[in-house]
Amino acid sequence: MALGLLGLKVGMTQVYDDKGVLAPVTVLQIGPCPILQVRNQEKDGYDAVQLGFEDKPRRAATRPERGHVSGELESKRRRARTAAGITLPAKANVEPQRYIREFRLEAPTDLTVGKQLTLLEIFEKVTDVDVISKSKGRGFTGPMKRHNFGGLRGSHGVKKGNRQHGSIASNASNRGSGRPKKGIRMAGQYGNTRVTARNLTVVRIDAENHLLLVKGAVPGPNGGLVMVRPTSKKG
Repeated sequence: MALGLLGLKVGMTQVYDDKGVLAPVTVLQIGPCPILQVRNQEKDGYDAVQLGFEDKPRRAATRPERGHVSGELESKRRRARTAAGITLPAKANVEPQRYIREFRLEAPTDLTVGKQLTLLEIFEKVTDVDVISKSKGRGFTGPMKRHNFGGLRGSHGVKKGNRQHGSIASNASNRGSGRPKKGIRMAGQYGNTRVTARNLTVVRIDAENHLLLVKGAVPGPNGGLVMVRPTSKKG
């Protein structure tokens, strides 16, 4: 996974690209994101960078949330470790963050804790991105809405069954067991899952307002959290 940034989905609009073609775009407010932790193979077993996004009021933050980003919060454990000569990990010394996510890396990085990552630092020369977000939750739905089934006939002889999914098991296909196959599509929870929109074209970058415009739709509601990274779809 490549290093990316956190942000919020603002909404959709239309803009003209460099060739004068009208394109539907999703506006994303990305960063700035402070680096809260840098993980490595020696200590953590993997390489990653932990980022925060959007300051959280101190009155609404718990003591662990404040201590995670600040090295000035006194505690009995901190005083004991300092007296024992243990080197404490570096802190970003920022406000408590509302959103915290990690981006796994394939190799160690020279980034340091406390550095603010901006839109241009990561996406200045990037043409296509992957956007990760949580899709809208639609509750418990039937198979026609959840899986786009056509349903049964709506004619005479089909009594109150025109929106059913049909049979769910077959003795022939299950070797006489009569049990449903694994993964069979039925009614159930629809949405509210992590979705990755792959290979979206970057149309415009507004570094002054921290806005990234990508072509096409992005899962999730307006105001929802998104993770944006350079695409892994292309070589």
